[in-house]
Amino acid sequence: MDRLTYSDWGLIPYKQALAQQRALFDTALAVKITHQPVQNTVIFCEHPPVFTLGKHGLKSNMLVSEATLKAKGIDVFPIERGGDITYHGHGQLVVYPIIDLEAFHLGLKTYIHLLEEVIIRAIGEYNIHGERLDGATGVWIDKDDPRKARKIAAIGVKSSRYVTMHGLALNINTDLSYFKLINPCGFVDKGVTSLQQELGHEIDFETFKKRFKEIFEDLFNNEYRQFDI
Repeated sequence: MDRLTYSDWGLIPYKQALAQQRALFDTALAVKITHQPVQNTVIFCEHPPVFTLGKHGLKSNMLVSEATLKAKGIDVFPIERGGDITYHGHGQLVVYPIIDLEAFHLGLKTYIHLLEEVIIRAIGEYNIHGERLDGATGVWIDKDDPRKARKIAAIGVKSSRYVTMHGLALNINTDLSYFKLINPCGFVDKGVTSLQQELGHEIDFETFKKRFKEIFEDLFNNEYRQFDI
C-alpha cells in the first residue's frame, strides 16, 4: 500500500496536532510490526504561534525568558524530531508525512532530499530559486552569500522502523518577527524569509497548498526512484 492519502487539519493548536500525529504514527508502527501494509498519510496544517525544540536542540537558542513567552501566549514543546529550535505560526504551511519509507524503497537521507525537492519545485513556480545547503537541512535562498543566505523552509523528521513523523514547515505568509526570539534552527549568522517577503505581496494560501500537494503526489508516487542518493 504505497499510495498516499491526505488529511487537511486546517488551523490546529500544536499540542492537539502532536497528539493526533503520534496516534497515527503509533498505529502505523503497530501495523508494520504485524507485516501488514501501512496507511501512508500526509497531513497538512497550520499552527497558532509556538516554538518546538528538537531532541538535540539547545535551550540557549531561545533568546527570551519563559516569562516573556508566557506573556505573549507562546508555548515551547520539546519533541522527538531532529533539528534544533524552530517557530510555527499563522501563514506557515506545515506538512507531517506519516509514511512507511520501505514501501517507497527509500532511506531516510533520500526521503529528506525528496522533501526538500518538493519545496524547491513549489517555490520555483513563483520564480524563487530554492537551494540545499550542505550540513543544514531545509531549503535556502542565496545560500552562497553569507550576507544574504536565508532559510524559507525547515525540515525535522523522526523515523522508527522506517515509519516517519514530523516533517516540514514552509514560510508562506508567516510573520517573521517571531524568529527574532530564537536562533532559528540553531543558526546565529543566517536569516529567515517567506514567500511573501520575497515577492512583496501576500500569497493565496489555499492555492499554494493545492499546488504543493500536487507536486508532493507526483514526486513521491512517480519520480522518487530518480532520487536514490
